[in-house]
Order: sequence, then structure tokens, then C-alpha cells
Amino acid sequence: MTYHRRMPVPSPLGTDRLVLRRWRSQDREPFAALNADPEVMEHFPATMTRAESDALVDRIEAGFDEHGFGLWAVEIADTGQFIGFTGLSVPNFRAHFTPAVEIGWRLCRSSWGHGYASEAARRALDFAFDDAGLPEVVSFTSTTNLGSQAVMRRIGMAHDPADDFDHPRLAEGHPLRRHLLFRIRAAGRRVP
Repeated sequence: MTYHRRMPVPSPLGTDRLVLRRWRSQDREPFAALNADPEVMEHFPATMTRAESDALVDRIEAGFDEHGFGLWAVEIADTGQFIGFTGLSVPNFRAHFTPAVEIGWRLCRSSWGHGYASEAARRALDFAFDDAGLPEVVSFTSTTNLGSQAVMRRIGMAHDPADDFDHPRLAEGHPLRRHLLFRIRAAGRRVP
């Protein structure tokens, strides 16, 4: 299955409390701060420099152009405050489940505990299945990232231990190398 077809990108996507939209230049500074926060990046190999964070935004925007979907910038609807990203991406490594479309999120610490990740992820799944017509979406994280695993379960994703894998971009013995894979299929999807 390929995900290189271009699909229309609605702009923006909304929920009761959030706006998922394309990136703006003013998002780069708070995004760099988020990516430099050791607590936010605890389940990633390292924090990011400003240059690395800006390069990620450039790749995200290129993904929208290539696929018609991407990791939307997320803001609080009432205030316009940028809090991170949630959305869809195509993993660029080989594994038993690729090619695939992944759902992911990364939010600043001040936005944790408000249900924003689950709310935004549900909206991104609606787009994936209803607008993009994808048959399945996956998500994966290190075995230690209990917060993201809880979001995956809250949005209706299922985990089969037989799908777990060693992330090919992390060296043998790296404490984050083992990853859990979650899946959700359009067919039979129950909206939580």
C-alpha cells in the first residue's frame, strides 16, 4: 500500500477546544522550546536544537505538500496559544508494518493533563478515515512512554504484543529501542 498520493488538506480542522492547522512562522519559537524541554523529550533519544526543530517544521510542511496530510500545529481555540502538534505522518524507516500512516502528538508540558492529546488525535483520526479514506492508522512508542500508550488506548487503538518491534533507528542496547505498536482500522472503528 502506498501513501504518496496527494489528498486535499482541510484547513483548519477544529474540535470544541482546539484548532489543528498548518504551521506559521511564529510557531517555530515555542516549538523549539518544546523540543528543548527534557521532560517533553524524555521518550526520544535527545532534545533538539533550534536548527533541528526548525528543520522538523520544514519536513512537516513538506509532508503536507507530498501527502495531503501531516502533523498539524495545535492551538487552543479560545486563546490562539500554540501547544504543539498532532496529526498524521508516513514513517520513513522499514519495519514489518510499513508502509503505514502513523498518528502522533507532541505537546508542551503546560498543556498536559487537559485531554488535548486525545481530543486532537480523535479529530486527526476522523480526517484519516473520513476524508483521506485510509484503511488503517498505526502509532508506536517506546515501552517506557506510558502517557502516549494511554492516549492510544483512549482513542480506540489496539495493541498486539506480536507487533512490537525494535526501532531500526536506535542502536542495539539503547533503552528506548523496544517499541509497542498500536493499530486502529477504519472498518469496525468505534469512536471512544
